[in-house]
Amino acid sequence: MKKRYSAVERLSQSDRPKKSTLRSTSMYTGLCCSVLLSLLCVSACSPDPASENSLPNANASDSEDIEENIRNSYALLAAKRPDICPKLLQKNVDDDTIVRTAEVLISDYCDYYLYPEAGQSIDININSDQIETLLIVPTMHNFANGPYQVQSYDKHVIRLNYVGATHKPTRLSYDVNITITS
Repeated sequence: MKKRYSAVERLSQSDRPKKSTLRSTSMYTGLCCSVLLSLLCVSACSPDPASENSLPNANASDSEDIEENIRNSYALLAAKRPDICPKLLQKNVDDDTIVRTAEVLISDYCDYYLYPEAGQSIDININSDQIETLLIVPTMHNFANGPYQVQSYDKHVIRLNYVGATHKPTRLSYDVNITITS
């Protein structure tokens, strides 16, 4: 028995190879376009060496200054909260003492950043004998030995360090007065 094909069946059978070549061609074109777009995106996102060299005064000290400004900005925001460290403290114009009440020591220490002027004196009073007061930057000084005389206008880091004989509580509350006199 001989099978007869209608004209529509013959036409659909003859179109089959063309559909597969069209389909593979469009997939190949789509793949090439996506590769080109990804290459363009990568080249657009990569830094241009010519523009990096054209920056004025771009060196390591500038990046350190930027990092320092970011740390100080964070510390300034942290100064508004009693339980976040480090803190950037600023003295009021008409007052020599910075009073911080109900501060909370959560970790083993908390740093306070100050920028006193050369010739000023820093002294610290704290209401807890479990906390040691130290100046750690620009030099080491223990405030138990008396006030510190500022040598230059620079960042000064005061560290309040837990030195209690017992296990430190999770939230140790304290009051601290930092006196800066001329």
